[in-house]
Amino acid sequence: MNRIFHEASLSTRFCTLPIVSGVNLSYSGQEKVQAPPAAVWAFISDPAQVARCLPRIEDVRVIDATHLQGHVSMGSGFMKSKIKLNIEVVPDSTQNRVNVKVTGGGLGSALELIASANVVDNGDGTTTLDWQGSADMRGPLANMAGKMAEEQGQKMISRTFQNMSASISQNSKQA
Repeated sequence: MNRIFHEASLSTRFCTLPIVSGVNLSYSGQEKVQAPPAAVWAFISDPAQVARCLPRIEDVRVIDATHLQGHVSMGSGFMKSKIKLNIEVVPDSTQNRVNVKVTGGGLGSALELIASANVVDNGDGTTTLDWQGSADMRGPLANMAGKMAEEQGQKMISRTFQNMSASISQNSKQA
């Protein structure tokens, strides 16, 4: 009995972080775009433009009309890693919706983010992106991130739609 207790003590002796099976997060919000829906559709149909709106994602490569690849640096100290990301952006004008899926992994961790936005014509030359998203992170980085993941995830998703709104509005003014 002492031996079993001793082995359990050794296995947890070096662990200073709580063991979490994963982090599951959900977000939603709205972003008003100072441009008509046609400008929004033209923008989100171009993966290179969408890629420039993704915060903290580095070395983005456009693969084809709906797929991108890049990476994001996560963690700190000895747990710092670059997570490779595969990004799929699928605009669906028949449903007035754009769907985004981001998957990736590194350092024994996995990430999946699914986001979508309804493109709503406000009838006054502006458009609203009514968005929602969920993220699932598993592995050592999820254990380390804990509560910070929720705050950072919200900021990243919100910042993506803010960046899109600003870029679309700017492009619309220049046209």
